[in-house]
Amino acid sequence: MICTVLIVLAVIIGFRLYLKLSIKKCVCRTSMKGKVVIVTGASSGIGYHTAKKLALRGARTILACRSIQRGRSAQEAITAATGNQQVIFRQVDLCDLASIRKFASDILETEDRLDVLVNNAGACSFADRYTTDGLLEGMQVNHYGPFLLTMLLLPLLKTSRPSRIVNVSSLIYLFGFVDLGTINKAKFNRVVLYANSKLCNLVTHLELAQRLDKSGVVVNSVHPGIILTNILSEGNFLFRMFFKVLCWFNSRTAEDGSETVVHVSVAPECANVTGKLFVDCRERSLLSRVNDTVAAELWRVTERSVGYKGY
Repeated sequence: MICTVLIVLAVIIGFRLYLKLSIKKCVCRTSMKGKVVIVTGASSGIGYHTAKKLALRGARTILACRSIQRGRSAQEAITAATGNQQVIFRQVDLCDLASIRKFASDILETEDRLDVLVNNAGACSFADRYTTDGLLEGMQVNHYGPFLLTMLLLPLLKTSRPSRIVNVSSLIYLFGFVDLGTINKAKFNRVVLYANSKLCNLVTHLELAQRLDKSGVVVNSVHPGIILTNILSEGNFLFRMFFKVLCWFNSRTAEDGSETVVHVSVAPECANVTGKLFVDCRERSLLSRVNDTVAAELWRVTERSVGYKGY
């Protein structure tokens, strides 16, 4: 019995070590001096480490965060760690479309270029919680908000081309589905809602990649891995414990998760790649979950939901 337990533990620890050693790193040494980047959700987790690594490369790095206190703390920490005095904090709340519009307006007024937009902020929110805009909170933070922010900043991205839009997604999209009739209804649990929001986010940005074809602006998505971040700080205790065990077994940190985000943001070989999904700094197959007709309709529904008309 004891031998069996020891063998099982050895296999688990060995496989965990293998997963840790197999994590890919961004190996390019591209400088970002003279470039401007925005990272949403940069006060902690993957967003924080992404912003820090881009700042280390010399970029003017704008931390787009909801919490003023955490945003300013991240700004101070990244500035101290990198010596980059061009680390800027700007408040934005993806749960508030007016806040997104104000943030975008301020950026357009104060910045003369935008080379990389990293849509990192996300939430696995309660499935029955709505924002003041009348949208499901999880859908707004993961889908509607990043969509509106991207559309509003697109003119600056286009004048700064070649430029990049990088979306931090998740392979959980494989368990989602697009139902335009229930897209904004509290019908599913929070995990299904998260999967649906990530799928909708992915579909609309793939649609955007097609619309921006040959424009000089590329759009790609990243699965950073199964990582324990603040995204599951609320909710069912048992599910959080299960997820923590899964993250421990996967052996990835938020810093590890930022590697592929940075790679897609700066690597020369990604400059002309668009509409793709990257995992471990490599392009991976993206399973088609909806047809072009549904994608176009989802785009129209999303535009109406956020009150955007234009592209």
